[in-house]
Amino acid sequence: MNKILFDFFPIVLFFIAYKTYDLYVATAVVIAATIVQVAYNWFRHRKVETMQWVTLGLMVTMGGATLYLQDEQFIKWKLTIIEWLFGGVLLGSHFIGKKTIIEKMMGANMELPNKIWSILNFVWALFFISVGCINIYVMFNYDTETWVDFKTFGVPVLMLVFILLQVIFMYKYMPDEPTPKSESEE
Repeated sequence: MNKILFDFFPIVLFFIAYKTYDLYVATAVVIAATIVQVAYNWFRHRKVETMQWVTLGLMVTMGGATLYLQDEQFIKWKLTIIEWLFGGVLLGSHFIGKKTIIEKMMGANMELPNKIWSILNFVWALFFISVGCINIYVMFNYDTETWVDFKTFGVPVLMLVFILLQVIFMYKYMPDEPTPKSESEE
């Protein structure tokens, strides 16, 4: 639970800074918060996940462009780029290696047929690509305040609903737990 809260730390600070000041202050805050997040992981665990490095790189690049050029479109595009990157990596894992990324991430905790792993991986890729497309729709058809609300609340709600649907889907493919023998059977 602490990791989930820590992962949302930059987003929460971004939202607070936006509501208190404006998008440019919020952008500077989220860049700083992401740097702090990555630095904390490095000093605490002596490692940083690849996607955190990618997110930091995109945040500094797109956020920096937003601040330098005073153009909010760059920070808005960051969400789409990262979502499409996730989707592309997941799709690519169908063709590289023996296991998809979803199976590599979750396979140690559960057993599913290979076909189901493949379906899950593909559906996750589609989800990320779809969120990127929805972001484009929101950023071009609504004001910045609506986009900030979508990024802060809409995307996490979409993710939560999607995960719940995945759990329901996976449940029917989970192997039954062997029932423990009673003392009378021994």
